[in-house]
Amino acid sequence: MNMKKWLEDIKKSQVKKALPILSFPSIQLLNISVKELISSSDYQAKGMKAVADATDALAAVSLMDLSVEAECFGSHVVASDDEVPTVTGHVVETMQQAEDLQVPEVGSKRTGLYIEAIKKAKQLITDRPVLAGVIGPFSLAGRLLDVTEAMVLCYEDPDLVHVVLEKCTEFIINYMEAYKKAGADGIMMAEPLGGLLSPSLADEFSSAYVKKIVDSVQTDDFAIIYHNCGDNVIQMIEGILDTGSAAYHFGNSIDMSVMMTKIPKDIVAMGNVDPAAQIRNGTPRSVREATLAIMDKCSSYDNFIISSGCDIPPMAPWENINAFFDAVKEYNKIHGRI
Repeated sequence: MNMKKWLEDIKKSQVKKALPILSFPSIQLLNISVKELISSSDYQAKGMKAVADATDALAAVSLMDLSVEAECFGSHVVASDDEVPTVTGHVVETMQQAEDLQVPEVGSKRTGLYIEAIKKAKQLITDRPVLAGVIGPFSLAGRLLDVTEAMVLCYEDPDLVHVVLEKCTEFIINYMEAYKKAGADGIMMAEPLGGLLSPSLADEFSSAYVKKIVDSVQTDDFAIIYHNCGDNVIQMIEGILDTGSAAYHFGNSIDMSVMMTKIPKDIVAMGNVDPAAQIRNGTPRSVREATLAIMDKCSSYDNFIISSGCDIPPMAPWENINAFFDAVKEYNKIHGRI
């Protein structure tokens, strides 16, 4: 699929569909646990298909599992039945450990399973793009160094951070290339930790490496959608845009209407209904109101796409998820878009 044309068509389209980061709630449709989902390529592909059948989302998005890449580097992962997997501890503490850190083979641990899931999903889903999920470079480095320690090291030992980032970036490029070979139409790349840095540090330790990845992997047929749900993204947007990503996705910690004033008209930006407070813990009524409120403020921009602010939690009620999509349809109908 020509993803460059797909994005152009989205901007031109009168009807603006939604593109939430919606994957883990497929466990409810399949009646399985998160542990089962992350351990089976068949379940992941069937889950993506079930979500695609249940919604008219613009694309099918695979798991935003920010533990899978770190696990390949040796991180300890904690999995549960109803929550997204998390990373505990760290694997790099000294410069010697950073220099000795091996770039893992793509396909090791669960990466092979996740790649196989995309290959299977592409056979099942033929009416929309299929996007794989990959962690961003600084967010991966933070899991290897310990998130809090990584922030401190940017000041106290930047050379160590850069050594780790180089290896993370090499792995991410290889991982994305494997997804491309498997048939993925693009990547949703999550770089939330970069959103906690100052703009200058974000440029040095995040955006520079994201740009290297984009330059290496992105083509007209393979789009990278950059996701960052950090608090500082409005202040660092210039550096983020310099990455050259095909599109951008922002979290609910910012005012999306302010962000849209800073996005060039030819670039698609997405956001940002609160996935926890609203889609997971709200009501169908509150989800509807939150969705319509953001669309009211942002839909005058042809390059805006309504979305969740981040990954929708596994146990978010489908009544709330359906209320989100119903609100999008309602907005389009009220404004003569249907």
